[in-house]
Amino acid sequence: MTKQLHILVFGAGKSATVLINFLKRTISENNWLLTVADSNLATVTAKLDQYPGSTAVQINIEDQEARKSLVKTASIVISMMPPTLHYLIAEDCLEFGINLLTASYLDPKTQALSPQIEEKGLLFLYEMGLDPGIDHMSAMQIIHQIQSKGGVINSFRSHCGGLVAPENDDNPWHYKISWNPKNVVLAGSAGARYLENGEEVSIPYHGLFNNEETLDIPGLYPLGFYPNRDSLSYIPIYGLESASSFVRTTLRYPEFLKGWAGILQLGLTDQSHVYQLDQISVASFFNLHIERMALTNWLESLMEHSNQDAVAAHFLEQLNWLGLTDNDTHLPMNQGTAADVLQFLLETKLALLPGEKDMIVMQHEFEYQDGADSKTLKSSLVCIGEDDQQTAMAKTVGLPLGIAAKLILEKKISIKGLHIPILPAIYEPVLAALKAEGIEFQETIS
Repeated sequence: MTKQLHILVFGAGKSATVLINFLKRTISENNWLLTVADSNLATVTAKLDQYPGSTAVQINIEDQEARKSLVKTASIVISMMPPTLHYLIAEDCLEFGINLLTASYLDPKTQALSPQIEEKGLLFLYEMGLDPGIDHMSAMQIIHQIQSKGGVINSFRSHCGGLVAPENDDNPWHYKISWNPKNVVLAGSAGARYLENGEEVSIPYHGLFNNEETLDIPGLYPLGFYPNRDSLSYIPIYGLESASSFVRTTLRYPEFLKGWAGILQLGLTDQSHVYQLDQISVASFFNLHIERMALTNWLESLMEHSNQDAVAAHFLEQLNWLGLTDNDTHLPMNQGTAADVLQFLLETKLALLPGEKDMIVMQHEFEYQDGADSKTLKSSLVCIGEDDQQTAMAKTVGLPLGIAAKLILEKKISIKGLHIPILPAIYEPVLAALKAEGIEFQETIS
C-alpha cells in the first residue's frame, strides 16, 4: 500500500491562514495528510477546524525531540516561523531527507548547507512568499522574456507594500497591520543600498523615510516608497549587470513615511534601553522616554509650529492616534524597550478590525532597449483581502508556498538544491497557478 503524502507546516500566525485553507483543499483533492504545529494550539485548532486528514499539534519549536519527531514523518515541510528559527528546521530536514519551503530571506547559515542539500538530492526553496517571492517570479519572467528577444534592460525598479484597503483607510497613518507587527516596528533598521544612474547609493536608517517621490498605480492615490534592504545583492541574481539603476522598495502612503520619520526622530523604535514600566500609562512612558532622550525642547517646538506647519500638525495627530498622550491606557508590561511599547500601540491602534480589508500593491518598472527603440514596461498587481482573516497579505504570502508544495509532491517541480524562485522551472508553473487563484499582473508598454 502506498504511503500517504504528508505536508507539515510549522507556524499558524497571520500569514498562514490562506496557506492552511489552500492545503486543506489540496489534501482533500489528493488524499494526503496535513499537520500544522504551533506554540498556540487554540490558533491551529481554529484554523484546521477538525478538517479530515488534518492534525493540530502544539509545539515548542526549540524542543529538538518533538520537532524531529514531526519532521521525520513529513513528505515536505513548510516553515512559517520567524526567520531566526528556520535553521533549526532546515537541519532536521537535511537529516531526514525532507524538502523545505519558506517565505523568508535566504540566510548565510542555510547557504552554507547548500552542498549537503545538493548531495542529498533535496530541494530547499527560500524567498517563496510575496516580497520576497512573487516579486522574484514575476520580475524574472519579464526579464527572461525581454532578454530572450535581444532586449537590454537599463533600469529596474520593483515596488511592493502591504497597505489598508481604501474603503477601510480611516486613520491619520493611512495604515493597518496585516502581518507581524514586530516587523513593522523594525522595518528599515538595516538601512538600504541600491544603484541609481550608475552610482551606488547607501541610505542609513534615519534617512530612509524622507523620500518625497510618489508612484502612480491606476485606481489608487499616489503611493510613497522607501528603498528596501540591499538591492545591490540582487543585481547578479537577476542577471541585470547591464542596468544603471536597480532598486527594490517598500510602498506606503506618503503620510505614513513622514510620520515614521518622526517616530525615528523620537527614538521610538529603539531596542537598546530597557525601561522599568510597571504597567504605567502610555502618556507616562512617553514623558519618561522624551526626558531620557532629551527631546523635550524639540517636541515643544514641533507643537508651537503645528499651527503653521501642516506636516507637524499631522504628525501630532498621528502621535495622538497612537495614544502617546493617553493617561487612561496602561501598558501590559513591567519592563520593555521603546520598540516594545511602540509594537503594543501599533497592535492596539492599527489593527484590522473584524470584516476590514487590507491591500497588496506591487509594481515592476523596466526601461529597456529593444533594438533602436527605448521602451518602458510596467507590470502591476493589486490584491484586496476578503476580511481581517483572509487577508491579501496572507493570500500572497501563503499561496506561493502552498502551490509550490503541491507541485513538488506532484513531481511537477523536480529541480534539486538550494534555490530562490528565479528559475523558469519554478516560476512558470507557480505563476500560472497563482493566476488561477486570482493573483495576476497587468502590463503596459510604452
